[in-house]
Amino acid sequence: MQMEPNSTDLPPFFYLESLDIPPSKVSVAVFMGTLTYCFIVAGNMTLILSITLNRSLHKPMYLLLLNLPVNDLIGTSAFFPYLIISIALDDRSISSAACFLQGLLVHLYGGGAFIIISGMAYDRFLAICRPLRYSTLMSNASVLKIVVAMWLTDLVLMSVLFSLLSGFWFCKTSINAMFCNNASLVNLVCGNTRINNYYGLFLSSLLNGMSLIAMIFTYVQILVACLTNKQSDTRSKALRTCGTHLTVFLVFQATSLLTVLSFRFRQISPYLRRSIGISTLLLPPILNPLIYGLNTKEIRSIVIHFFRKKKVTRFDG
Repeated sequence: MQMEPNSTDLPPFFYLESLDIPPSKVSVAVFMGTLTYCFIVAGNMTLILSITLNRSLHKPMYLLLLNLPVNDLIGTSAFFPYLIISIALDDRSISSAACFLQGLLVHLYGGGAFIIISGMAYDRFLAICRPLRYSTLMSNASVLKIVVAMWLTDLVLMSVLFSLLSGFWFCKTSINAMFCNNASLVNLVCGNTRINNYYGLFLSSLLNGMSLIAMIFTYVQILVACLTNKQSDTRSKALRTCGTHLTVFLVFQATSLLTVLSFRFRQISPYLRRSIGISTLLLPPILNPLIYGLNTKEIRSIVIHFFRKKKVTRFDG
């Protein structure tokens, strides 16, 4: 039921895009969705616990890295639990409050990924290009300030984005997406949304541009430093840690770009668009713990030691 044109109340429910899952496949879809979510939670929690419970990893690089799995859990937890429930109940309706909360958390995840990766790039730049000043510039107090600044910046930017939707009349309730997001909600508004579109474009350009500039500047400087460094061990370690960080950045950039393009080109099949649409919420949270767990020697050794210890304890018991 549509609201009166003068009403500023939100509709009680929005309706997300149908998944068109045959009844015979529902149980399989629920199982696979639950398994995927559990795998993501397990991988990211392993990374979080490895860093927080081991004093040897309480260093600026790892304390900044800690924010990445936290951010990944925010994004996937905003998406997967509702998706699994909606498949099981065959109900794609979502309350207005839940929709706005989901949209805010998904955007916090997206913006947070760009900001955190940029902060990690700054840390790598100082560690490799300014090694004598690194301990001073990246003290525990400095790292805490950087972390607080990253999350506050993300929260303010995304809160403004969604606050711009307040006061509008939502004359439609069908969301043409797998999850609630700002762009899909703006499309449901009957009114002048020029400011929303301008701010959304500005925000997207700011976050993408900031991270891209930070990465280009950082890695040019790091490459020069590595080429001029005569110590092969130092050069090899720097390239290895930076390669891990660069891989994470490229994975997120690629999935973000594919998601944007999938919504721009309407001739793409709905099934492919849905798959691409959730790739940003699926691939980075799965791959990030694997990339850092496998390629970072300190984390890998701690995780292996933990599981070996558990195995020995169980055997002795």
